Amino acid sequence: MSHHSSPRPLRSRAGSALHGRIRVPGDKSVSHRSLMFGALALGRTTVTGLLEGEDVLNTAGAMRAAGARIEKTADGTWLIDGVGLGNLMEPDHVIDFGNAGTGVRLTMGIFGTHPIAATFVGDASLSRRPMGRVLDPLRLMGTQVVARVGDRLPLSIRGAEVPLPITYRVPMPSAQVKSAVLLAGLNTPGETTVIEPIATRDHTEKMMAGFGADISVTIDDAGARIIRLKGQPDLKAQAIDVPGDPSSAAFPIVAALITPGSDITVENVLLNEHRTGLITTLIEMGGDITIENERMAGGERVGDIRVVYSKLKGVAVPASRAPSMIDEYPVLAIAAAFAEGDTYMPGLDELRVKESDRLAAVARGLEVNGIPCREGETELTVTGGANRKGGGTVATHLDHRIAMSFLVLGMASDTAVTVDDGAVIATSFPTFTSLFTGLGADISELEDVGA
Repeated sequence: MSHHSSPRPLRSRAGSALHGRIRVPGDKSVSHRSLMFGALALGRTTVTGLLEGEDVLNTAGAMRAAGARIEKTADGTWLIDGVGLGNLMEPDHVIDFGNAGTGVRLTMGIFGTHPIAATFVGDASLSRRPMGRVLDPLRLMGTQVVARVGDRLPLSIRGAEVPLPITYRVPMPSAQVKSAVLLAGLNTPGETTVIEPIATRDHTEKMMAGFGADISVTIDDAGARIIRLKGQPDLKAQAIDVPGDPSSAAFPIVAALITPGSDITVENVLLNEHRTGLITTLIEMGGDITIENERMAGGERVGDIRVVYSKLKGVAVPASRAPSMIDEYPVLAIAAAFAEGDTYMPGLDELRVKESDRLAAVARGLEVNGIPCREGETELTVTGGANRKGGGTVATHLDHRIAMSFLVLGMASDTAVTVDDGAVIATSFPTFTSLFTGLGADISELEDVGA
């Protein structure tokens, strides 16, 4: 969400069953990286299906500030004329990333090994999120940082004149940290190595290889991924078709599972093995979910996901699954509210440092809607059942996924559910309301939260 937007309360209530075939916006992770690699490559990269949410558009603005020419054609194709690796220009203005945590962290990696200076700012939510996890390895590579206590925005960096290749063991499961180091390694002479003890989404590695980088991945005896990148390659422009975002598809999938009589198909969804933890979990809970028209596109597995209303049961979700579904736990908690028995979700420490403290925000949202839950430091247990009260007003804390998750709750609750700000949804899913109303959902805008 732009930190200049006004709050827009939304309310959802139980309506008709959900029916139809839909496409969700393009995958956010792939969209961010398409713009970044296009800017670093020589020639013209074309991108179709780009997610046009605020987070991704802020990344486009950052790449333009560094010299890339980026424009959208009348047919919706994005054209990126790259400047080439090592040729980034120094931005002549402060770069505002709004709420885009992925965008700012990965851009720091790119800029951190180019001899340019840049200043980054963000909204109130992004300014609370930790940046040290990315800045620490960049400092080892020679990046200079001027930041507030705690390495939070606003902050400035100056890229290294002669960056140093490093071997870096990622201390927590984080695709953003891994990607920032690899992106920094692109303009670093020699070999940069990242050791990833727990696998996370691998879009950066796949796209690097697609653009021509010399990158390899092996598995050591302990099961850790060893990623080696030879620096300063010639990146070549590509044509990219962005598949549907599985994190966005999660909302209609859960809505259909919990709304009686529903039967929907979400088309062209990314099915990368590091992104399908929610699907696996919902099937374990008894969800009627099938993958149709499975195929490969641009090196990624994609398919159509058919979902039919189901009676769910509570499960214990393995903590090891968290990296493959970390953004989907808020909406999984909504599914758990309609499942019989307890759903136990451990290993959620990363939720504490998302756009909000998502673990606390989910627990408070469930509580105000009469849904029993137990919040631990790194875990959440939700007690489900047939009688779901609803009727509460949920504080979103500038977090798009909290807003969307609790609007899904309202679609199957006994009483309508209100979120205090639906404007935040534009960061990742600008068509959320129109898509759901097209399926049959009842979502309305309020004058204020007291309406």
